[in-house]
Amino acid sequence: MTKQFALGIFEDEDVLLHAVENVRAAGVKIYDVFSPYPVHGIDDALGIERSRLPIAAFFFGLTGLSFALWMQIYMLGFDWPMIIGGKPHISLPAFIPVAFELTVFFTCHGMALTFFTITGLYPRFKTHVMDVRATDDKFVMAIELDETGSQFSRLTQLLRDNGASEVNQKEMSKN
Repeated sequence: MTKQFALGIFEDEDVLLHAVENVRAAGVKIYDVFSPYPVHGIDDALGIERSRLPIAAFFFGLTGLSFALWMQIYMLGFDWPMIIGGKPHISLPAFIPVAFELTVFFTCHGMALTFFTITGLYPRFKTHVMDVRATDDKFVMAIELDETGSQFSRLTQLLRDNGASEVNQKEMSKN
């Protein structure tokens, strides 16, 4: 399946930020913005909601803590009970280092897997690049066109009025 995009090329990040606000105010849905480095305020300008990744981190940490406590209680209390230094089988203060380490381990690995899954940034053979110059010194605003591409001339004028130095049409496959 192929899709057509209008790509507005911008030279400056401040011009891009104002263009994003103006294009959205004109009722045009922006597919994505590509930049060579993170631009402060672009998420707010694009209307991207706050990430729920911290909530996932909390539950990954809770899973790690539960696993660590269950593992130590089962191993030292029931599977192979040993009395070390006269302590009881279930001694919670002695379990703190392992519980802390497994909480951090589960949180870090869970967040990394969740992030790669949600964003689609997992390793693959072919990556789709809208415009190679977005990896160097240009800022690219991509707007998805309908199947006929008839709105390209209107979008070209809108992007040029908002500071785009160049507007291109590009067809990309979505797979």
